[in-house]
Parts: sequence; C-alpha cells; structure tokens
Amino acid sequence: MSRFNALRLAFALCMITTAVNLQAPLYHALAEEDGAGVGATTIAFACYVVGIMPVLLALSGLPDKLGRRPLIVTALCLSLLATALTIIAPGLVTLGAARFLMGIGAALLSAAAPAYMLQLFKGQDKRVAANWVTASTSLGFGLGAAVTSLFIMHSPSLTPPSLWLYLAAATLALVLVAGVPDTSARQHHIKMLRLPAYPAGTLPFGLAILLAWATVGLVIAILPSTLAQHGLSSWSGFATFGICSCGVLFQPWARKLSPAISTQLGLVILPLAFALIAWGALQGSLITVLTGTVAASSACYGFIYLGGMSGVLAKAGEEQHSRASAGFFLMAYIGFSLPVVFTGALIDHFGHDTAFKLFGAILLAGVMAVSWILRLSHMPNRQTGEASVRQD
Repeated sequence: MSRFNALRLAFALCMITTAVNLQAPLYHALAEEDGAGVGATTIAFACYVVGIMPVLLALSGLPDKLGRRPLIVTALCLSLLATALTIIAPGLVTLGAARFLMGIGAALLSAAAPAYMLQLFKGQDKRVAANWVTASTSLGFGLGAAVTSLFIMHSPSLTPPSLWLYLAAATLALVLVAGVPDTSARQHHIKMLRLPAYPAGTLPFGLAILLAWATVGLVIAILPSTLAQHGLSSWSGFATFGICSCGVLFQPWARKLSPAISTQLGLVILPLAFALIAWGALQGSLITVLTGTVAASSACYGFIYLGGMSGVLAKAGEEQHSRASAGFFLMAYIGFSLPVVFTGALIDHFGHDTAFKLFGAILLAGVMAVSWILRLSHMPNRQTGEASVRQD
C-alpha cells in the first residue's frame, strides 16, 4: 500500500513540475505575437523565481504548521490555474503571471515533497524516498516541453493540445493525491521565517549550482529564439527535456563520488557542454544541441546538483540542514534568473552570437574560480592528514 501511495504522490509531483516548462517551446512564438524581443521573454521566464523566493525565504515552516498534503494539493491547483491562464489569454504578460503561480507551486513542492515521500517509505533507506522525488520531478521538468514540441511540430499553435492534455492529467493527479495519507504532526510553534545560511565550506557548492542553473535557464528561455533562426524552434522542447530530465541518469555515478569531486567533475563538463549547445544553436545543428543538453544535464542535475547538495548537508550541522539547503537553492534560483535576463538583454542589443560568447566567457571564468575555491577548501583536510602521519 505504501508503494501505491508513493506512486500517487510521485505522479502529483511530476504533474506539478510538468506545468513549469509546458509552454517553453512557445516562448519565441509568444514574443513574436506580442512584438517583443528576447529580453521581454526572459523577464516573463524569470517571474517563476519571483514566485519561489517568498516561500523559500519566509514560509519554509509551512509544512510543519499546515501539513504536507495541503501544500501538494495547493501546488497542483496553482499549476492548473496557471496553465488555464495561458490557454485563455496566450501572451507574454499572461506567461509571466502563470510562471509566478508555478513558482509558488514549485516552492511548496520543494518544502513538502521530500519529507512527505520519506513518511511513505518510513523504515526504509532514506535514499529510496529521495530517489523517488528526484526522478519524478526531473522527469516532469522536461516532459511538458517535449510533449508541447511534439504537438506544435504537427500543427503550430499558441494553445496546442498539450495544454488541454495537461489539465486532464493534473486533475487526475489532484484526485489521486487527495487520498494519500498525511500523518505528520502539526507543530504550530515552528517559526515560519528561516533565513538561508551558508555554514563554513558550503558557499562554493552554492556558486557551482548558480553556474549550472544559469545554463539551464538559458537553454529553456533563450534557445527557442536561437533555433528559430534556422526554423528549428519547435524542437526546443526536446532540448529542454535533455537538459532537465536526463541528469537523473547520471546520479548513480555521482553518488559514488565525494561531494567535492562530483561537483568538480560537473564543473569540468559544464563549459564544454555549453560550447556544444551554443555552437549547435548558432549553426543550426540540432544533433549537436541535443548532445550538448544531455551533457549539460549530467552536470546540472547530476554531478553538481547531487554533489553540491550532499556537500552542503555534510558541511552543515544537523541543526542547520534546512537553512543550509535554503541557501543552496537561493543561489540556484539566482543563477536561474538574473544571468538569463542579462543575456536576453544582450541578445536584443548585440545579437545571439555576441551574447553567447560573453555568457560562455563568464561561465568559463566562473567555473575556474569555483573549482579553485573548492580545491582550497579541501586543502586543510589533506594537510591535517599529512601532519598526523608525520606525528605517527
């Protein structure tokens, strides 16, 4: 029975994240319809982070006060409402409002889902619950975009059938998750405000995920307009699927490495993968773009994501786990928004080629700096070990 409940919860989590990038292949068409540029598209895209931040920063105590199931149900309702808005009035303004609602939903999911799934797998290895959450949410982030691409390749539209299909699937998820038991005790004395923290040694991992998710944001928000120059914008959903959903395949390898080595490996892969994506998009080489997105996903949602989160939890004391995790995701969402908006503005003024070159140069410099900081942060451990050997 617990596995059936876990399946119902996993389906709900997948549907919440499916909504997030459901409209991604439509970004270029929506901008053209409104007579807007890439910069306006990236601002609408970044509204997702505006929705996430208040919950992440000020309302992280909600699951303890209200329970976990109410938050998942609320997140599903927000996803349904957001998708309905994009059907009723397709456009960049509506897209921004919809992504704001999706951001709130995603933040509620992040706050409630791990503990909820852990409750359903009570008595088992904690990694089992974490794997279910990771797999279901990662699949969803790319699934919506890929399905939309399939439909608009057959019949271009600002309101493709994938949006209506999503409404039906998410409604089913809402019915199913409403019956999943939530036995968590309500703790009304818990403080709602839990500010992010960066215990010693955790900041490099935060900087690494900032660089990784900046690359993810660029692929989702900007790549459709680049591919449109070669008549390939309808394929952008598969690029989103590649960078969001394929990283979970690399997580078993990441688990076998130490957090620092896993993160450093991801940092080595990241600029190389971006180079493939940028060159392929500018040249109209779809196979190169898709190869680059899968490679980038191995870093962004595999080695850097898992290594970084493991490193943060290992460095933080048990009493600081929640605040340190919030600090890690704060850096992630800063990367997911600000660099993307900046790059979009550059494209409007200087074109895709110049903007991608500048983004790539900054990414490479950032990777080199963070890798150096990570190595420095682990040097004292090696020196201490060497000293103890000499003393023995």
